[in-house]
Amino acid sequence: MAHQLTLTTPVKAAGLMVLAGASFAVVNTALQGATMKLGASAPSVTFWQYLIALGFYLPWVFRHRAAVMKTGQVWLHVLRVALAAGGVQLWTLGLAYVPIWQAIALILLSPFFVTLGAGLFLHETVSIHRWGAVVLGIIGGAVILEPWSDRFELVALLPVGAAALWAASSVVTKFLTRADGPETVTIYLLVLLSPINAALALGSGFSLPMGAIWLVVGAGLLTALAQHVLVRAYSLADAAFLQPFDHLKLVFNVVLGFVVFGFLPTGSMWLGTAIILAASFYLLEQERRQPV
Repeated sequence: MAHQLTLTTPVKAAGLMVLAGASFAVVNTALQGATMKLGASAPSVTFWQYLIALGFYLPWVFRHRAAVMKTGQVWLHVLRVALAAGGVQLWTLGLAYVPIWQAIALILLSPFFVTLGAGLFLHETVSIHRWGAVVLGIIGGAVILEPWSDRFELVALLPVGAAALWAASSVVTKFLTRADGPETVTIYLLVLLSPINAALALGSGFSLPMGAIWLVVGAGLLTALAQHVLVRAYSLADAAFLQPFDHLKLVFNVVLGFVVFGFLPTGSMWLGTAIILAASFYLLEQERRQPV
């Protein structure tokens, strides 16, 4: 029985990570529609997105408030949320200027930061297979992005900043799940993000164009689902193992960006995507072969 659990848990964790990536891809499409196409302010969109996500959880939180809100790691929750808030703001602002596929390619730098942090601060074992998968993923992202070409713009560095902050937040998340459940970690994120996002949105008056309202509502509901699934994945597997599967969100974002907005990546996108997919599935196969 123990042998079977060892084999199936990495697969389950990887599947949850892929599901989170697909959900976030839909969220990104909605956010880009609201900001780039409809002119909504990025801070206002972010405020309503996460407030709606919190509202989705409130009935459940009220019923289980004693268990969910109990934690001995309050300051770590605050640190995680501060890092996440910075990442969210830079990400939403970046989506107002660059195509989804380009922004996601830059986010592929995040696993490098996560793997480094997991090894240094969480003392996780970062095997040669994990390092190899992360390096291949970054190479695939570079092939897609072509930062050496004339098409590259400095504004695309906004997602790079988001990648660094989210990576740090991911490392803290993994540490939190050692003592707190996925529900507790998710709820603290949503509760603490709301006042931070509200302060940042003061300048825009919290207003949204009429056409953007339903996009933001949908993004908020999907954000609640994606955050919960993401934390659940971290509770089942090491942060360094999970990050290469986060690369797969590139595929979802590219497809949605093309279908919805007509953003057509350069031809090198297909080669880069093939490298990323190969790295992710190689890592999963190596983990399945590990002895008990």
